[in-house]
Amino acid sequence: MRELLLAGTRRVREVLVADDIEPAPIMDDIEELARELNVPLRPVTRRRLESEAATAAPQGVLARAAALPEHDLDDLAAAPAPFLLVLDGITDPGNLGALLRTAECAGVTGVVLPSHRSAHITPAVTKAAAGAVEHLPLALVGGIPAALSRLSAAGVTTVGLDAGGDRSLFDLPDHAAGPIALVLGAEGRGLAKLTRHRVDMLVAIPLLGRLNSLNVAAAAAIACFEIVRRRQGAPTGPRSMGEPDPTG
Repeated sequence: MRELLLAGTRRVREVLVADDIEPAPIMDDIEELARELNVPLRPVTRRRLESEAATAAPQGVLARAAALPEHDLDDLAAAPAPFLLVLDGITDPGNLGALLRTAECAGVTGVVLPSHRSAHITPAVTKAAAGAVEHLPLALVGGIPAALSRLSAAGVTTVGLDAGGDRSLFDLPDHAAGPIALVLGAEGRGLAKLTRHRVDMLVAIPLLGRLNSLNVAAAAAIACFEIVRRRQGAPTGPRSMGEPDPTG
């Protein structure tokens, strides 16, 4: 809620506040921002707020706001120093929210989602993303493989994180520090077959323990910040390959 008001990317019509909500600094911030933006604050009963909320456990405050703005894939690719996150069929809302939160913290400049067979931006995703959806330009595309071809044509290096990667994530080539799109697959199956064929390169996270996989949100955090390190010109250290990560 605080990030929604701070970002100013969409109109907020009103904020509903449960009449039994406990005082807290975050509520003071929300109320102050709402007053500054001339957004009406309306106290309601807890039962009324919960009946109108679209999440299982609302936290005592609810905003009525315009939909998130839609962005075009070509515009995301043309941004200065693009660092994109392309999500190939992430279906779990909690994972999608965690991915978006990580992406925002890592300085990702845009996120690409397929319009079908994928979780979209729901109240549950928004809650899990902790406000990140208000700061990340999002583009919906008809198909991920076609979107990857468009990104490559625009000069964006597409890097798929997959168990079948023949290169370590930590061995990215120098040009990966330029315009880049990190591509992550669905939970369980990883990248779709056609997606694997369309990316410019496949990489894997070296795993040195007994388990052979990471949760997709954890894998994304490692990969995003490795790209951040590359883009900031940090020196590379020793590298070794263990069991690759399926990102699912």
